[in-house]
Amino acid sequence: MRFYPLLLAVLFVVSPLRAEVMEVYDFDTRAEEQRYQNLIAELRCPKCQNQNIADSNAPISKDMRDEVYLMMQQGASNDEIVGALVDRFGEFVQYKPPVDKRTIFLWAFPAIAVIGGLLIVAGVVMRSRKQGQQEPALSPEEKARVEQMLADKDQPSER
Repeated sequence: MRFYPLLLAVLFVVSPLRAEVMEVYDFDTRAEEQRYQNLIAELRCPKCQNQNIADSNAPISKDMRDEVYLMMQQGASNDEIVGALVDRFGEFVQYKPPVDKRTIFLWAFPAIAVIGGLLIVAGVVMRSRKQGQQEPALSPEEKARVEQMLADKDQPSER
C-alpha cells in the first residue's frame, strides 16, 4: 500500500518525457491541406529507407515538412517545392524520378526486358518448329544397315 504514492509520483514525472509534439499546420482551405498531404506523401525521407516524409519520424523529415508548409504559404507551386527539395537533398527524395537523358534507361528497361524476352521465346519456338520439319534422310548405306538389323531381329537366333 505504501508503494502506490511512490508509483504515482514516478508516473507523473516520467509521463511528460514520452509526450510527442504533434505538428499542427493551419490551412485556409481543405484543398490546400490536401495539396500539402499529397506533396509530403510524394517525397521520400533521405534518412529512412523507402519511407515518405509524411510517415517518417526522422528530424530531417520534420524539417522537410516544415519547408513544404512554408513554401506553400509563400505561394510556391508544387514543381517549385519539389525542385527546391531536390536541389537541397538530391533526386533520391523523389519516388518518381523525371524522364530525362540520365533516367531514360531506368524508365525504358522494363519494356526492353519484356520485348527481349518475347523475342527470345519466339526464336526458340521457331527454331524448334524448323528442326521438327526437317528430318534428315538416311543415306542408302544407312537404309541397308537398318533393313539388315530388322531382318536379323526377325530371325530366331541360334545358340
